[in-house]
Amino acid sequence: MNATASDLANELRNQGISRVDDSPLARALYSSDASLYRVVPSVVVRPQSRDELLAVHAVSRATGAPVTMRGAGTSIAGNAVGSGIVVDTRDLRTIYEIDPEARTARIDPGVIHADLQRAAAPHGLRFGPDPSTHTRCTIGGMIGNNACGNRALGYGRTVDNIEALTVLFGNGEQAAYADGVSSGETAERLQALVGSHLAHVRTEFGRFGRQVSGYSLEHLLPEKGGRVDRFLAGTEGTLATVLETTVRLVEDSPGRLLLVLGYPTMVEAADAVPSLLQVAPGRLIACEGMDARIADLVRAKGRAVPDLPKGAGWLMVEVAGQDAPDLVQRLAAESGALESRVVVDPLEAAALWRIREDGAGLAGVSLPTPAHSGWEDAAVPPEHLGAWLRDFEGILSDFGLHGYPYGHFGDGCIHCRIDFPFAPDSPESAQVFREFMTACASRLVTYGGSLSGEHGDGRVRSELLPLMYDSTSIDLFEQVKGICDPSELLNPGNIVRPASITDDLRPVRPRALPRTGLRLIHDHGDLGAAVHRCTGVGKCVAPKTVGVMCPSYLATREEKDATRGRARVLQEALDGSLVGGLGDPAVGEALDLCLACKGCASDCPTGIDMATYKSEALYQKHDVLGERRPRSHALLGQLPKWARLAAPFTGMANASLKIGPLAKIAKKTAGIDQRRSIPAFAPKTLKRSAPTAKLPETPDVWIWADSFTDHFFAQSGHGALAWLESQGLTVRVIGEKACCGLTWITTGQLDDARAIMEKTVRTLAPYVASGVPVVGLEPSCTATLRSDSVELSALPEAEVVRDGMLTFAELVTRLVGEGRVKLPDLTGVEVVAQPHCHQHAVLGWTADEALLTQAGAKVTKVSGCCGLAGNFGVEEGHYEVSVAVAETHLLPAVRSQPDAIVLADGMSCRVQLDDLASVPTMHLAELFASRV
Repeated sequence: MNATASDLANELRNQGISRVDDSPLARALYSSDASLYRVVPSVVVRPQSRDELLAVHAVSRATGAPVTMRGAGTSIAGNAVGSGIVVDTRDLRTIYEIDPEARTARIDPGVIHADLQRAAAPHGLRFGPDPSTHTRCTIGGMIGNNACGNRALGYGRTVDNIEALTVLFGNGEQAAYADGVSSGETAERLQALVGSHLAHVRTEFGRFGRQVSGYSLEHLLPEKGGRVDRFLAGTEGTLATVLETTVRLVEDSPGRLLLVLGYPTMVEAADAVPSLLQVAPGRLIACEGMDARIADLVRAKGRAVPDLPKGAGWLMVEVAGQDAPDLVQRLAAESGALESRVVVDPLEAAALWRIREDGAGLAGVSLPTPAHSGWEDAAVPPEHLGAWLRDFEGILSDFGLHGYPYGHFGDGCIHCRIDFPFAPDSPESAQVFREFMTACASRLVTYGGSLSGEHGDGRVRSELLPLMYDSTSIDLFEQVKGICDPSELLNPGNIVRPASITDDLRPVRPRALPRTGLRLIHDHGDLGAAVHRCTGVGKCVAPKTVGVMCPSYLATREEKDATRGRARVLQEALDGSLVGGLGDPAVGEALDLCLACKGCASDCPTGIDMATYKSEALYQKHDVLGERRPRSHALLGQLPKWARLAAPFTGMANASLKIGPLAKIAKKTAGIDQRRSIPAFAPKTLKRSAPTAKLPETPDVWIWADSFTDHFFAQSGHGALAWLESQGLTVRVIGEKACCGLTWITTGQLDDARAIMEKTVRTLAPYVASGVPVVGLEPSCTATLRSDSVELSALPEAEVVRDGMLTFAELVTRLVGEGRVKLPDLTGVEVVAQPHCHQHAVLGWTADEALLTQAGAKVTKVSGCCGLAGNFGVEEGHYEVSVAVAETHLLPAVRSQPDAIVLADGMSCRVQLDDLASVPTMHLAELFASRV
């Protein structure tokens, strides 16, 4: 029978499944993976146990609703989207056992790859394959795709590391395979099928390591042990669902060295691969190709790139062992490279691997128009790599397309994002995509290649399988599906009886183009293009991070609270049918826990800036659509105005807020959580307590008194004045009123914010243009002038201010370089530093860290967000998440070093630490001044 979405959801709940969601929000969140496809599910389920997972399948068989399994949702081929029940496995994350002697791990399918690595590391072990998404991908998902990753050359593919598997077939049979033995009715039927086609399977399957497309029937051969467990790797959830697995662990090779080889082009890098593989057969752990233009993109984002050899294309070769130093010298000598470099520093090596891992996201924004997945991970035997890459680049040229190839060159696998000319509301624009994919597939098979080398066929390549396999093979795939999933309930439309390559494409859907309050410079004013920057690679859904993105997801582990989830809902609001525009409650729910921290603006490889999109969405909801604003927007959202009005009466205001009933009423009126304190006003504003001046006076340094420094943390300004003057400099605070409008921006009051900003940049531009350094002390306000100013205003003064404002650390770095100041002696001083999120994302913290290190301090830099984030953490309904965010990084770091000086330049960070830990904090300027 066919059930409606609500009937299906009710039946799932009736079977005791605890997390069932058929809301428009959930369906929008799971309508896409990291592919080009949008398929809206009827219902989303997050099972909490194996019994619940089994119950999902029982409901599927009873109702006829198909099931699509999903791990982190990073599938590039469209194999994690489906129209029936989508099952998110990330709550099935138990690691039952690590056996160091057997070198195995028994785990649930939803275990995150990086969590397994952390569990195995104390034993000197690791799971071998490591996809670029290893921080968030699940082992079950890796089995589904037969994932490989950077180090498959040395450690094998996922299939090579499966020791046991417990599965549920689509036919209802539950089977457990272990010790290389596969028994049971389904296993026997599969083995018999291959047994009747031995010659064909032996010649057509398993021809080279990256032949991943279709079903890998070679594992069912008698000489391979008829291993159904390994056969199921790469079947994309179309035959069975993984319930539990035991995987092989390998020794984490000691003494790994990275050799980087530079070549004139990527093609010439590919040509060198076969000879490198012959220098030391079986010794290379990795041999990765990376285009120089991807490194250029990293530099353009202001991130450091370690020194690299001369060339436009590089091979990154990793080896290990006691003879690794000699081996890299031999490899370099035989490489034919322009230059080579051995990277000895583990931190430098890790930085290069991070760039390589971000390749998919970076490549997606590498061209003037968006670059898409599609022809994503084709592979050929490595001896044909150079020839195939030449042909591939020729086909790109023939179609007028562009892309930067990179990938697992040692395995013959190439990744590439391509600027297919998709156009919104234009299904016919997909024709070039279809013709290009067909041309590539036709040429690839002449090299004995595989349409997929590790990501699976999914919706994007399954239709092309008859170009790679003959009719006998295609018929065998059909028979396998009939044995394992006769009712076609498991991930239909993939591999067997495939969906069309051009059905359900996201980029060709109609798209609304609202009049925007922000200029959205990087996307030419197109909010749709901005939110479609999200390709779904999911760096934001890593459960642990060393960056800032995405703090609310770290606290809740809910898809709606990730940058990707929010982007998907905004996409649906603009070009979907589930979410009724930017005023829909689903948009509000998705954005509610966004801290507007801007962490994604720097940490997301595709450049998503959810803080900006949230401001725009709030503007559309309240100012364009006319929905009434909450009280907190009028009070917290205009905090600088109220602080300015209260300035003459700060003593009275501070005293009254210490009176319980009055404080309670004030918090209720402003929409502040009662558990929060209200920050005290400075007894005297900075401008009233420090020397001020106006042009044409020309001191050595101008200090801009932003609203937070002026009215709340004047001590930061006094610290900067004291230290700079101790160095013999003349310093003045700019006496004119100049607010950046940050609180208006974050609450979406963009018309008012623009008026405030334009007045401010007109005020500050002459100071900046005078040649005297102008320094901002509050990171969030300085970052607003460095980023949001030009998003709000096209005034030339906005660019002058953006380009000329300095942070305190940038100013001191310049003055040290000019020999005008000397750093204080901080030898032996322990510092725990919490960079403000906007500091991390827009300004950078490298100058601060360098100064502290040069001054002799021992610095612990805290990752992540403090959790307060302006008005977010004080608003009603956000307290628990705000505290949970603080507990991910900040509070544990502070507790672990109770005697350290806690450095926090941002007002939000200082208030949060005072509120939750009663910890005194300092601005960098105050720390320097304390040593005068």
